[in-house]
Amino acid sequence: MQIACPVGAEDRMRAFYGGVLGWSELPKPPLLAARGGCWFAVPGGGELHVGVEVDFRQARKAHPAFVVDVDAVAAAVAGAGAGVRWADPAEIPGRRRFHTDDPVGNRVEFLES
Repeated sequence: MQIACPVGAEDRMRAFYGGVLGWSELPKPPLLAARGGCWFAVPGGGELHVGVEVDFRQARKAHPAFVVDVDAVAAAVAGAGAGVRWADPAEIPGRRRFHTDDPVGNRVEFLES
């Protein structure tokens, strides 16, 4: 899946997705690397591609959702100073989940399996 960031925000995205979440950065093919952005391997499968947009707008409603150990990820996110907004458990019974914002304001969801 792909999310966007503004020009020059790659290091902030690396600090969050690579540093806080501990996801490995993947090398981009040379022609795509010239466009900026960065890619990450999502534990359990999949990739997150961060693309640069000149007219960037934060994704406030649409969002990726990742199945994780929610307690560990919530602790890491909170420890990094980002907000952890727990979802109403009645919305998806039996599934704990929370939302946060990445460094450029994109909404991201983390939920337990």
